Amino acid sequence: MDLLEYQVKEWFSEIGIPVLPSQRIDHPTDLKRLKIRYPVVLKSQVHVGGRAKAGGVRFVETTIDAIAAAQHIFNLPILGELPEVLLAEAKYDAEQEFYLAVVVDTAVCRPILLGCTEADVYWDWESAGNKMHHVVVDGEFSPFYARRLALKMGLQGSLMQSVSTVVEKMYHLFVEKDLDLIEISPLGVSATGEIMALNGSVSVNERAIGRHPDIAEIATKIANRRTNREIARNLGDWDVVEMHGKIAILGNGAGSVMATLDLVVNAGGKPGVCLNLRHANATDTSPTTLTDRLEKALNSLAVDKSIHVILINFLGSIPRSGEVIDSIGHFVENSSTFKPQLVRSNGSKNRRDNHFPRLVVRLAGSEFKTAREYLATLKTPGDTPVVVVESLDEAVAEAVRFAKATTVHRRF
Repeated sequence: MDLLEYQVKEWFSEIGIPVLPSQRIDHPTDLKRLKIRYPVVLKSQVHVGGRAKAGGVRFVETTIDAIAAAQHIFNLPILGELPEVLLAEAKYDAEQEFYLAVVVDTAVCRPILLGCTEADVYWDWESAGNKMHHVVVDGEFSPFYARRLALKMGLQGSLMQSVSTVVEKMYHLFVEKDLDLIEISPLGVSATGEIMALNGSVSVNERAIGRHPDIAEIATKIANRRTNREIARNLGDWDVVEMHGKIAILGNGAGSVMATLDLVVNAGGKPGVCLNLRHANATDTSPTTLTDRLEKALNSLAVDKSIHVILINFLGSIPRSGEVIDSIGHFVENSSTFKPQLVRSNGSKNRRDNHFPRLVVRLAGSEFKTAREYLATLKTPGDTPVVVVESLDEAVAEAVRFAKATTVHRRF
């Protein structure tokens, strides 16, 4: 299992490997609250290489430029992968760049330390063997192995000591977390001799995940999260905005969906799948109605454990609004078929997983009073009522509140 750069650097920071001031960016508007001084670099957080050449790494000088660059990067697929988050990081001027790694040598079944004074050597495999220096850890580890690698790289004095200290910490992290690979590329060296891990990669041995609760939690989130691409495939070719939060947004127009998304973000929430149900799928072989698409979307989202709240924003101009209200009602009434599952909590006591998203409905129009009276009598699993409001601001506030509450409640 490979970690993203921002996760790797959290580990680096905890063990004492120097990293730059950085901030995770979940949405372009997060840059309005950036705590790092400009200039900064924005990096796409994907599990594939070549992001710089693909345009996934950008330097910016101002907030306006940063938001524009973030919007571009969030929608830039790199080898078919879209980033869930970005990493904003302080700019660093490096005069030298090194490559460092710790990996298991399968030939001798021992860890091996790798180092090179050219950070991009692994892109040139033909000459990598001549440029890469290595030290096999063939006994109990000591700082001697790290210093030996630094000396093989031709380093001297304080730089030799600084680099060997980083290698030593990399090895300890390698063993502590049961890793298959840990690398820093590049390790930057400034004009004053300061060193900084500018990029890092980690690959966790999947057979060892169960021994590490923190890694198991990351793996569980990856396994349980039905990605928005998968949901999009299930729902067809509707207009889909791919986000990775806990609040799903359903609307009957691109403008209303995007406006709702912005309001959720501004209220401190994290949007998930955002669907515009106004139009039918281009691939549908038979005609569909808005109610057909609504029912399909609700049923798909109800079983997605990453979604905690479904926020429906329909204006009164929707055709056959009575049928739409009935569809929502039928969905809630049929929610009793979603039975809670018995699962184990942290390997100890059993508990009930009552996952079913809270439902917030915003309707504006002549049918509002009728819809509120009808839907307010219904309750989803867990005996939670459906929230029906006329104000979009109020609907967004309720959705964000529910999402935050369920996040706290589901920690066990």
